[in-house]
Amino acid sequence: MTLPRVGTGIDVHAYAPEDSPRVLHLAGLEWPGERALEGHSDADVAAHAAADALLSAAGIGDLGSNFGTAEPEWAGAAGAVLLAEAARRVRAAGYVIGNVAIQVVGTRPRIGARRSEAEAVLSAAVGAPVTVSATTTDGLGLTGRGEGVAALATALVAAAD
Repeated sequence: MTLPRVGTGIDVHAYAPEDSPRVLHLAGLEWPGERALEGHSDADVAAHAAADALLSAAGIGDLGSNFGTAEPEWAGAAGAVLLAEAARRVRAAGYVIGNVAIQVVGTRPRIGARRSEAEAVLSAAVGAPVTVSATTTDGLGLTGRGEGVAALATALVAAAD
């Protein structure tokens, strides 16, 4: 019997300066009016954590080894694009993707009102079900102090027949 494989991923980005022209990208969506995150790509912590979890589950590295900052073609890339490419690489390595669960950790933005929209965009990128949840840290740590946003993800894959 071949057992499924589980991978975890985490990503954290600090907020960009308040006067930054960047737009917040989170969970595959743009969030107009919210403070953006700083990063090499679009800094979408939810999509990045999901990509990391998928790559980990398949045993084919992590976000940095697949989409490193030394690779200029990924500069400014949308998180959903990175996630779709990670899913493609996982399938190319011989795996079927079961699902991905993501939890965003931060005080802003409020995920609940756009949860189903985020899940639809990320599920389309992965080609499998993606769920998104959110929490705060009750004022503790960098997310609680409003210095940035984090995300944790878990992915389930199985060897293709």
